[in-house]
Amino acid sequence: MQSPILHALKQNLNTLPPQERRLGEKILESPSSVIHLGITELARMCSISPSTITRFCKSFHFKGFPDFKMKLAGELALKHADNAYQDVIAGNALHKVVQAIEANHIASITDTTRLLDMELIERAVAALCSAGRIDLYGAATSSIVAQDFYQKLVRIGKNSTAFADSHMQITSASSLGPGDVALALSYSGETSETISALRCAKDSGAFTISLTQYGSSTLASLADISLFSSSLEKGMRRGDMASRIAQLHIVDILFMGMVSREFEDYIPRLESSYQNVRKYRTN
Repeated sequence: MQSPILHALKQNLNTLPPQERRLGEKILESPSSVIHLGITELARMCSISPSTITRFCKSFHFKGFPDFKMKLAGELALKHADNAYQDVIAGNALHKVVQAIEANHIASITDTTRLLDMELIERAVAALCSAGRIDLYGAATSSIVAQDFYQKLVRIGKNSTAFADSHMQITSASSLGPGDVALALSYSGETSETISALRCAKDSGAFTISLTQYGSSTLASLADISLFSSSLEKGMRRGDMASRIAQLHIVDILFMGMVSREFEDYIPRLESSYQNVRKYRTN
């Protein structure tokens, strides 16, 4: 199974400045040896400065070289796991289709969990809990995930919106302000409508959070907090299956983090919404 970090590095290698590209090539050539090197030693081997290595690590959303090495080492230790992505082949027996989907969903959740930065998750949860209003932006499959989060937030009494229409996203973003939060979801991180909505929210003074595939993207660079899901989906990308599961995994973590943080406030609201649905539903 390929490391999400190495996969993202390979995807972005040609876009890096020459010195950082040289470093990236060295990492891809021998990742297991890089994790045992100090920053000065690695800089000397690549004929670059230590500050270039630090800049490289931060461009891939790591705190620095030690953080990069620790997370890469963790991925390399699990690279022989069996939960590799599988595509569905024409004529496959149904039980093989079921096995492939199961493997893809497990891999997506596992890879995404490895990418979690708990400090950023904590900050995102705190911002969502304290938000006066929460806007959720996403297109296509990401819009479905945004709607899922919206339904969760409504149950705990959070003032939130999740418009699928891009014009309404901009309209809503325009009315945000300090103390509000905008969360934008896009697997590629390059969905123009979602980028515009988050940029509008940021210009309006809202705190911004992005959720994209791991790696550099316009949406991630724009947000105050950048969260990432697995970037290894290949053939199954055509159905947005594993990517949707990865996004839902992060959304569930954020929601449960919110409920845990404000337990005494949110649990009664959850119970109240559940009981009222039972009381007033007509079928």
